[in-house]
Amino acid sequence: MTTAATRPGDRRVSPVFLGILAVSAVTGWATWTGFAAVPGLAVFLFVTSVWIVSLCLHEYAHARTALHGGDISVGAKGYLTLNPMKYTHALLSIVLPVLFVIMGGIGLPGGAVFIERGRIRGRWRHSLISAAGPLTNVLFAVVCTAPFWLGALDGVPPAFRFALAFLALLQVTAAILNFLPVPGLDGYGVIEPWLSHGVRRQVEPFAPFGLLFVFALLWVPSVNGVFFDLVDGLLGFLCIEEIDTYCGFDLFRFWRGADEFCGV
Repeated sequence: MTTAATRPGDRRVSPVFLGILAVSAVTGWATWTGFAAVPGLAVFLFVTSVWIVSLCLHEYAHARTALHGGDISVGAKGYLTLNPMKYTHALLSIVLPVLFVIMGGIGLPGGAVFIERGRIRGRWRHSLISAAGPLTNVLFAVVCTAPFWLGALDGVPPAFRFALAFLALLQVTAAILNFLPVPGLDGYGVIEPWLSHGVRRQVEPFAPFGLLFVFALLWVPSVNGVFFDLVDGLLGFLCIEEIDTYCGFDLFRFWRGADEFCGV
């Protein structure tokens, strides 16, 4: 199945998405140049807008993979336009993920696009549709960390470096958490086609609460510690130090007052 089955207008990039990209560009420039009177405000707007862009691409990846898998309905639903307002659960797709970032520095996209699974044939296709979203976060993490593991940070302003490090942390946490085999998350969607019908029926009622369950579990100190040790280990492998992500999160929460230790 190809995109020829959809109308050209169904694939036209939304002005809303282009507007978010514009905000990312302007606030990224402000973060780089120090143009903003409050550096943390520029970092907050830059990180938030780029995070929303990644959420849109996450859901687009699900929809585009579903389109090629046989579900041509995703075009008429507006999922291919990258418009966050077209997602079936705006609260889960945009509002809650942004709140999770503000509250705990955790990147956790929510389920958003409705795939008509009956149109998809083959278990591998179903699994790939679910995996496409978090794989987008993995790609985003690679892009954000590239300046660090390529040793290309000479001349990069501290605020911009910290913002990139924090964005990388969000993408890594999003990828890890979304790949968890918890009902309602993409990781469960990857394995679900391989489970028996009986098991799927028993698990189905818990799917709407999976996202909130994972977030609540992360507030348990011991679980949170193990999780962020894993995240810090992965970021360290990619040449990002804990001080970079700490200062990025500190600048992001500009209303709390910047830590002098970060030197911005």
